[in-house]
Amino acid sequence: QALSLPIVVIVHGNQDNNAKATVLWDNAFSEIDRVPFVVAERVPWEKMCDTLNLKFMAEVQTTKGLLKEHYFFLAQKIFNDHSASFEDFQTRSVSWAQFNKEILPGRGFTFWQWFDGVLDLTKRCLKSYWSDRLIVGFISKQYVCKLLSTQPDGTFLLRFSDSELGGVTIAHVIRGQDGSSQVENIQPFSAKDLSIRSLGDRIRDLGQLRNLYPSTPKDQAFGSHYNSEWLAAG
Repeated sequence: QALSLPIVVIVHGNQDNNAKATVLWDNAFSEIDRVPFVVAERVPWEKMCDTLNLKFMAEVQTTKGLLKEHYFFLAQKIFNDHSASFEDFQTRSVSWAQFNKEILPGRGFTFWQWFDGVLDLTKRCLKSYWSDRLIVGFISKQYVCKLLSTQPDGTFLLRFSDSELGGVTIAHVIRGQDGSSQVENIQPFSAKDLSIRSLGDRIRDLGQLRNLYPSTPKDQAFGSHYNSEWLAAG
C-alpha cells in the first residue's frame, strides 16, 4: 500500500470550495509519517501565511506574492482582531474552524471562502494588474480611508471587497470646495462584470479617477491595460 495525495469526493459543485479547503489544509499541514487522516487542528499563523502565499502565486500564476501588509490584513480578518500588532500575530496559531468553519463577523461566508473568491477573480480577470502591482487588494476599508483622506481629489486605489465573494472595488477621494475629504467605494466588480468590460477600461471611463495612490496618473498606470481598439481610435 502507499499513501496518495489527499482526495475529497463530492456529490455537488457547491461542495467544491470546502473540498479545496480540506485538500489545502491536509497538503500543507499533515506530517509525512502521520497516522492516516490525522491532521493538526491548529497551525502557526506564520506557516499559514506561507501556505496562502504559495497557493496564491500558483493559482494566479504570478511571481508577485503577498507582502507583509497583506499578511497583517489577513490576520486581522481571520482572528477578528484589529488591535494586535503584526508581531503579535506571528506568535499565534490558527485553527481549522477559523480557516473554514466559522462564518466571518457580519458576513455569510468563511475566511477560506472569501480568500478562494479573491483567488478565482484574480486568476480569471486581474492577473496582469496584480503582477504589475496596480492592485493593493488585501487592505481594509478603514485603512483605505486613512490613506486617501489626505490625498488630492481623484486619488484612488483598488481593494478586494469585504462584503462580496470574488469582488474588487475602487476607493477614491472626493475633496470639497472647503477642503474636506470624503472617501467613496464604487460597487464591487465581479468576474462576470470584468468579462464584459475590463478593469482598465472601466477605470479609464470613470472621470472622477485621476491618480493611482499615491500619485501616478491613471493613464500612466493603466494605459497598457486599455482596450487596443480605443487606443487606435484615440
